[in-house]
Amino acid sequence: MMQGVFVAILTFSLGTAGAAPKYLCTYYDIVDYLNISSHDKLHTYILPKTNMKEPVEVKVDFFLVAILSVEWQNPFATWDPRDFCNISEIVLPMDTYWSPPIFILERVSGQNPELNYMVLMHNGSFNSTRPYQVTLTCSLIIFKFPFDTQMCNLSIASFLYPVTDFVMKTRRTPTEIIKDSKSLILTDGEWKFTNLSIIEFTEMMDDKGFSVVTYVISMERQPTLYILNLILPTCALYLLDMAVLFGPSSLEEKINFQIAIILGSSMLAVILNNSLPTSSNKPPIIVVFFLGTFLLMIMAVLDTFFLLYQQHKSRGLDKVLRSFQQDPHKLPKRPPGNLAKGGPQQLHSPKAQGQGQPTKRLWQLQELDQFLPVLEKVLLFSHLFLSLFFFTVIFVKWSS
Repeated sequence: MMQGVFVAILTFSLGTAGAAPKYLCTYYDIVDYLNISSHDKLHTYILPKTNMKEPVEVKVDFFLVAILSVEWQNPFATWDPRDFCNISEIVLPMDTYWSPPIFILERVSGQNPELNYMVLMHNGSFNSTRPYQVTLTCSLIIFKFPFDTQMCNLSIASFLYPVTDFVMKTRRTPTEIIKDSKSLILTDGEWKFTNLSIIEFTEMMDDKGFSVVTYVISMERQPTLYILNLILPTCALYLLDMAVLFGPSSLEEKINFQIAIILGSSMLAVILNNSLPTSSNKPPIIVVFFLGTFLLMIMAVLDTFFLLYQQHKSRGLDKVLRSFQQDPHKLPKRPPGNLAKGGPQQLHSPKAQGQGQPTKRLWQLQELDQFLPVLEKVLLFSHLFLSLFFFTVIFVKWSS
């Protein structure tokens, strides 16, 4: 009797020791609880839906520094943190559970991130942040280059599941994205981030709707480098050309200076050709600016050549007149036939002919000498007014 009681007490004591609480305080316990170590890859392909009438909602996030964050819910991957020492999240590989198959529509090339992990919360919420660095296609409008503002689209979509199974939403507002992007993006580059807008829509393909989220990014070019390297040197060369044109130098010296200035302007045009993005639309304003400035310089050279021609013409007439004054008998005489035909009233002595012809040529020379300064002023001031009109039009187009 005493032996039986002792065995019963011993058995009770052992049973009480075996029922002691077991604390699950490792990530391995959560993996075992979710049966991740033994389940097949089928869970990575099936949409995590408990209600077939409702789509899986995926929230996407975006930074301008090419960081893409995705969040979604999986009701089959949940646990109670109180059973696992308050462990509320765990990091798993991307191929452990289903992840949204999304891609960027405008992507041309890029570097795939090596961060192939995601964070799983105890309520079944997944969060994956991947640092994408991609090259996108963007339609550039460079009419106002380098004072242009560009708008580029970055569209995130998935054409594997229609909107009845898969819907994408933005996780943050455009104001929040702009604030974070401005704090992270480099501010000393060529582009300045100005604005961001978000468009959520459904793309129809083959009678099915697919969810698409488009980020419209507005960027403004910082023109300081182009102003210092192209626009200001061109304006300086043109001012030098105008100074030479209105200067007191001889016409031959002006032509030499003007040709040298044109050669310097052509070197700036080569730099512009290497810096300007290619476009099939109408030429940018800066191209019209360079071309117009170049043509004005050519016109200045042509004006100087014309004045030089008139000056040499005046000098040639002066030489002829001087030769006539030194030897009046060299003047040509009238033919005898003309004398008979003209009658006695047309007869003049050789002396009278020799005196009248130089007088007429002297009057022509004086008239030409008075005409040259007037012609020069007309050409110079016409060139000046044309230049002012041209630069005013360019300035208005750039500032509009």
